[in-house]
Amino acid sequence: MQTVQPDDLVLLVDRDRKSFIVRLEPGSQLHTHRGVLNHDDLIGTPWGTRVYTHLGHPLWLLRPSTDDLVRDLRRISQIVYPKDAGYILMKMRIAPGCRVVEAGTGSGGLTLVFAQAVSPTGRVYSYEVRPDMQQLAHRNLEQLGLTEFVEFKLRDIAGGFDERDADALFLDLPTPWDYLAQAHEALVNGGFFGCILPTTNQVSRLIGALEETNFGLIEVEELLLRPYKAVPARLRPIDRMVAHTGYLIFARALIPSEE
Repeated sequence: MQTVQPDDLVLLVDRDRKSFIVRLEPGSQLHTHRGVLNHDDLIGTPWGTRVYTHLGHPLWLLRPSTDDLVRDLRRISQIVYPKDAGYILMKMRIAPGCRVVEAGTGSGGLTLVFAQAVSPTGRVYSYEVRPDMQQLAHRNLEQLGLTEFVEFKLRDIAGGFDERDADALFLDLPTPWDYLAQAHEALVNGGFFGCILPTTNQVSRLIGALEETNFGLIEVEELLLRPYKAVPARLRPIDRMVAHTGYLIFARALIPSEE
């Protein structure tokens, strides 16, 4: 039976689904509105166990999912939602060993997902122009032990990317059409390009620009997530749903035709 160890990242969930994510350190404590938990009391406990605060309040001791980690990030900007991030990994064939370029980093939500996906042998190259954003993203990934898989770069990508023959490149920028030539140069032939945009007029402009810069197999998609109330006697959709979060645009970097 696997048990919780020092330095493990744990998820504690109470009966109201309020959750806490904490890295366990011997001698430390977690203070909540429902009482205090000693880290020493959790270390050595089997995963999936119900534990109790000093006030007797129960919480489940679990491993956090990537979805949990992304939602728990400290942020000063909008992040790519988990429903979109997981789909991006599949559409762009991002897996262990891949070299992935992204711009901009933002608060590091998608950087986190990329870093987990490419580890332990891959690398993420993350470009950002705002120092405060990059510092926050670096702290977020450092707390999760993922910085060894990410190379942070503080600069404008108008001058191009340092990388060549990257497997995938993702832009989370308001004017991605300004950087398509740079993106194509950084990608391996046939490499995967991705982007997220909030409005249709931006998508239209990007599609036109992609066709002019040797990108093909263009796709535009939108994901809607509709959760349900998981109660057997009254199973039904929850009143609120995660609807429009952005349009996803995918394409492939192609070799220019001689025709």
